[in-house]
Amino acid sequence: MIRNYLKIAWRNLQQRKVHTAINIFGLTIGFASSMLIYLFISHHLSFDTFHSNSDSIYRLNTEEHINQVYHTATVPPGFAKVFREEFTFADKVAKIVKQEELIIDIGDVKFKQDISFVEEDFFKIFNFPLVNENRNVSISNPNTALITEKKALSLFGKKDVVGETFVLENNKTVKITGVLKDLPKATFLDTEIFIAFQNLKDISRFASSEGWNGTMSSLQCFTRLKPNQNIGAIETALLELPKKYRPKATNRHVYKLQPLSNIHFNKDYGGLNPNFLIIFGAIGLFLIGIASINFINISTAQAFYRSKEIGVRKVLGGLKQQLFWQFLVETFLISLLAALLGTLVTALALPYFNNLFDLQLTFKSLFDIKFFTFFTVLLSVVSFLAGSYPGLLIARITPVLALKGKLNHNDAGGTSTRKILVVTQFSISIILIVATLVISKQITYAINGELGFEKESIVMMDIPPHTKHTTLNTLKERLSNISGVQQISNCFSSPGGAKNAWGSTFQYNNKSESEEFQVSVKAGDIDFIKLFNIPLVTGRSFLKNDQTTEVIVNEKFVEKLDATSVEDVLGKSLELQGHKTTIVGVFRNFHDRKFTKEINPIAVIPNADWYREIAVKIDYSNAKTALTQIDEIWSQTFNDYIFDYRFLDERVAEQYESEQRYLFLSKLFSGLAIFIGCLGIYGLILFFINQRIKEIGIRKVLGSNVRHILALFSIDFVKLILIAGIISTPIAWYIMEQWLQGYVYRTDIKWWYFVVAIMFTLIITVITISYQTVRAALTNPIKSLRTE
Repeated sequence: MIRNYLKIAWRNLQQRKVHTAINIFGLTIGFASSMLIYLFISHHLSFDTFHSNSDSIYRLNTEEHINQVYHTATVPPGFAKVFREEFTFADKVAKIVKQEELIIDIGDVKFKQDISFVEEDFFKIFNFPLVNENRNVSISNPNTALITEKKALSLFGKKDVVGETFVLENNKTVKITGVLKDLPKATFLDTEIFIAFQNLKDISRFASSEGWNGTMSSLQCFTRLKPNQNIGAIETALLELPKKYRPKATNRHVYKLQPLSNIHFNKDYGGLNPNFLIIFGAIGLFLIGIASINFINISTAQAFYRSKEIGVRKVLGGLKQQLFWQFLVETFLISLLAALLGTLVTALALPYFNNLFDLQLTFKSLFDIKFFTFFTVLLSVVSFLAGSYPGLLIARITPVLALKGKLNHNDAGGTSTRKILVVTQFSISIILIVATLVISKQITYAINGELGFEKESIVMMDIPPHTKHTTLNTLKERLSNISGVQQISNCFSSPGGAKNAWGSTFQYNNKSESEEFQVSVKAGDIDFIKLFNIPLVTGRSFLKNDQTTEVIVNEKFVEKLDATSVEDVLGKSLELQGHKTTIVGVFRNFHDRKFTKEINPIAVIPNADWYREIAVKIDYSNAKTALTQIDEIWSQTFNDYIFDYRFLDERVAEQYESEQRYLFLSKLFSGLAIFIGCLGIYGLILFFINQRIKEIGIRKVLGSNVRHILALFSIDFVKLILIAGIISTPIAWYIMEQWLQGYVYRTDIKWWYFVVAIMFTLIITVITISYQTVRAALTNPIKSLRTE
């Protein structure tokens, strides 16, 4: 019986090659898109699941309770020792501190590398295996390091580098004692060189200390708990630590345990917003759904052509269930071929997909048992859903009407359903187009909008550690003499897109207690405000360079103090980090963080001890020459350090890198949705034209022209698109309004977005319809009238 079903199914598919090709092509795109999205979601769901006892591993975080709750994925440097020695909850506790772009010397070659300093138990908590697991390797001793195979090959040109050495920051020789297997992409760890924690004291005294005065984002603390621990009880016990070790602090700490499985998805602590995965999953369903709708529409339309075949089979004793399963087999054959082609397309697209999302998916991913399960379930569901309704329609055809040729399309069924499905297709397409327009507008607004400071043609360079004030002043003077260099400022960080962030408590107007909010410190010299073109609202900038006696603040700072006007804060004292200063000016708010976050209260203060970067504004038309001369002077000043720079506008744009990736996918999938929808419309219009070819001939004989015939065939689809526009508009508005809630500063959803989406869908559909309609209308009417 199955063999007979397959044979008949194959013959039927061969008889209708065009419609079969349309169905296969549409389903192939749907399957391929769904598979890529499945691999993307699976990758994110697999983060750090490869560690043994991963359910017992936690990161220790801090909630800072001031006037609001600030979530930070770190704890004070002294927390780990206390948690290890004063409590019995943990089996292992370890700190890790990431330091970016440190200098290492290998032979005569210098490299800038991100390096993590780890305590010994870190690699006992986590399973990052060594290449040679038999070696008893430890980095408990100072000046020892572990390195990944990939990084070893990159730096040394070989993988076996045990015993090799490199010089850290020009003064410490470090020996490599072990080589780690390459780290998977699906892990929180993003460095490939690990050095003993004892060496951190030469890089960061605060991070390597056992202090409790503050936190820093580069430090993280992990623990593996003993079995059967109560997390709530542990967090309750930790409430006593701030009272004991931070009795005078006004920013109250509450320490929390975050499960390892939650790190990648907790947006409060810098993780991925899980809504993105939900959105991508929905898009995958949309695309495969649109392709299935095409299949259903074309199949139900073709039921009329197969009516005599069905009538004969029923008269000869064919049962409804046999006819139903016959059609389901045909659907399965098409779906299977499309799924296999979709898998091939997925394999070909993987390199581009990996490059776009910085993944490591390989062809082997398509042979994973989980992928095979997904493939089987998707194929089964699509085959059943796409084939069951057309199968039921065909099975219920009345044989008498079919054999007498009196069966019309209403008798064959499916007309109303087709219209509903076509409206659904168009609605999805319109929603995706609106989403693309809104996302594109918001990202453009964030990157190119008014940030409140100058970001064009500004070069940012890191200041080497322990640089003397006199050296900085001399360097600044030499750089200012370069043709093409317009302005220079020494600073802690740039106004926005900064890699250095520093929040601090402070006392205002000689109060003994700190204010209930932190201020973001932006240390900068006398030229900081001028170089970044930050407008002053009132007061003045600094009169003296690098003397910590004056400070200027932003409007947000004044707002947080509930001052009656910006002038009220002028002349008031502000004690910050042990320095008592006077507020001499208020500058206009600028976006120091992404548009998803509120502008911070900011204080700019001149203090040479806090400078970490040099900002140089150059004439962009003469940038190449200027940068060459800057490199020469820099190398003469810091001959042990690598000259490296970044343009500030690039740094700002990097903040929205993930959004730009999602925008690209939004555009891609919107285009695919429209393409698949138009493919289905093409198949339907081809069917309707063949059905009404004689009518077209009669209309031409009676005087109708091509324009009238095109309008005749287009009007029904135009009505369906307008209905889809009415349905999709409130849905699209609600979805994008919810998405924009993630941005504190956001663009508006314009009414014309919906008009553009509807008109674009309308134009593409009319173009699709026009091709076959005009072709039929230009056919000789004599030939049309001879056609039955």
